[in-house]
Amino acid sequence: MHVMPLLLLIAGSAAVAGAARRTPVPAPLLLVAAGLIVSYVPGVPDYTLDPHIVLPLLLPPLLYTAATDSSYLDLRAQIRPVALLSVGYVLFATFAVGWAAYMIVPDLSLTAALVLGAVVAPPDAVAATAVARRVGLPSRVTTILQGESLVNDATAITAYKVALAAAVGEGATWAGGIGEFLLAALGGIGVGLVLMVPIHWMRTHLKEALLQNSLSLLTPFFAYAVAEQLHASGVLAVVVVALYLGHRNWEVDFATRLQEEAVWKMVAFILESAVFALIGLQLPVILKGLGEYEGPSAAWYAVVLFLIVVATRFAWVYPATYLPRLLSARIRKREENPTWKGAFVISWAGMRGVVSLAIAFSIPLTADGGEDFPGRNMILFLTFTTVIGTLVVQGLSLPPLIRMLKLPGRDQQAETLAEANAQAQASRAAERRLEELLSDERNTLPPPLADRLRTVLERRRNAVWERLGQVNTVTGETADDTYRRLSREMIGAERAVFVKLRDGRFIDDEMLRTLLRRLDLEEAAAFRETT
Repeated sequence: MHVMPLLLLIAGSAAVAGAARRTPVPAPLLLVAAGLIVSYVPGVPDYTLDPHIVLPLLLPPLLYTAATDSSYLDLRAQIRPVALLSVGYVLFATFAVGWAAYMIVPDLSLTAALVLGAVVAPPDAVAATAVARRVGLPSRVTTILQGESLVNDATAITAYKVALAAAVGEGATWAGGIGEFLLAALGGIGVGLVLMVPIHWMRTHLKEALLQNSLSLLTPFFAYAVAEQLHASGVLAVVVVALYLGHRNWEVDFATRLQEEAVWKMVAFILESAVFALIGLQLPVILKGLGEYEGPSAAWYAVVLFLIVVATRFAWVYPATYLPRLLSARIRKREENPTWKGAFVISWAGMRGVVSLAIAFSIPLTADGGEDFPGRNMILFLTFTTVIGTLVVQGLSLPPLIRMLKLPGRDQQAETLAEANAQAQASRAAERRLEELLSDERNTLPPPLADRLRTVLERRRNAVWERLGQVNTVTGETADDTYRRLSREMIGAERAVFVKLRDGRFIDDEMLRTLLRRLDLEEAAAFRETT
């Protein structure tokens, strides 16, 4: 891909994603629609997905940012449903969808159909995370979906390799397939376990935030490449490292955390936007190679396969939700009773994405004997229509479905109360430490400065409790919201004076940057982001 088309892709997808924030439609859907429309604009080049770019260059950072934003403790608490979906469901879908495709598509061999089944089996990490963020799913449902989407790509890629070996005539066996799966899974986890501690040690011992964040940007690519070089799962290696680093992120200094959050938000925004736009842009490329399957029959196969993919997920999720409870008294005692509504949302939230398309494009053109790979063009077409169908149909209907089911979201009141209690305990510990320090003559401060330290603690402690209080009848704001707004207005007034002094040559630009950074840090402390 030349530089200019790449720049246009990034700029255009970012613009569409930014505009989507002002609409009720999730950004992934607008990006896919925009890609579909733009793909037929005269002069637009073909943006063919290259699996050698998508899998090693796009997948690792997307997995990394999703895993670091996830909770290791929450995932550990939901390990059973996550494992049943990320491993059990993917294998079940591979065989169920593959067998169905073999039955409905003429001249598609069983091995080629199983390749198709493995390709469309995994719901996409990017799609699941993007939609879950937008619709505000309950925390348990969100954890299960995110955990599934972090791991299931490893299962699907391994299943695909086994099915592909059988399809091209390499004599794959069940024993060999199980062995390859275990090697990929255990090897990927092992690589992650080996790398996570030294990488974290380097993060905590590097003294420059720029160096620490350079290491952060390199980490997912390094973990993925090392695992793949050892024929292990790069996906699992990245996820293991990212979960560990995210869990221990508090040990890194504040400058690194502030910078890292901003950097990864930008990276994730650009990559997610480009990925969904690329999905839509694949239509002309795929239709060109459809050949003998063109016409109403191809559309019929696409509709039927989409319905089978959706039905297969329901057929797995409900038994996987309730059967373990029926068979184990320990599970019934330890876990709360799941509702049919939560299982329904998990079943319906199985959007496919760019990983499925990238795997499909990696199918070789020929088999071992030199003949064309059986049904390759049809597999590409059905993968594309399944991805588009799940993103559009399920992605558009998920928010109203959640509202219709009246699925309870996160309990904001309970979360604020827990935050207030935690802040109160921390403030009391800080007050005790402050008094200990001030009692030492080496730490003597003038009374106004000592009082300022106490005021900061009191303000921090009271701010959370004030969010639980009454709101202003005129503005609808809590006292804490009003405080932050007034703080920003005051800081804005100071900032305007500093700029005016710079423009009048009373201070230089270097001093202006120093003063503005000080105000920026104060504003960051006073204003808690709510988006």
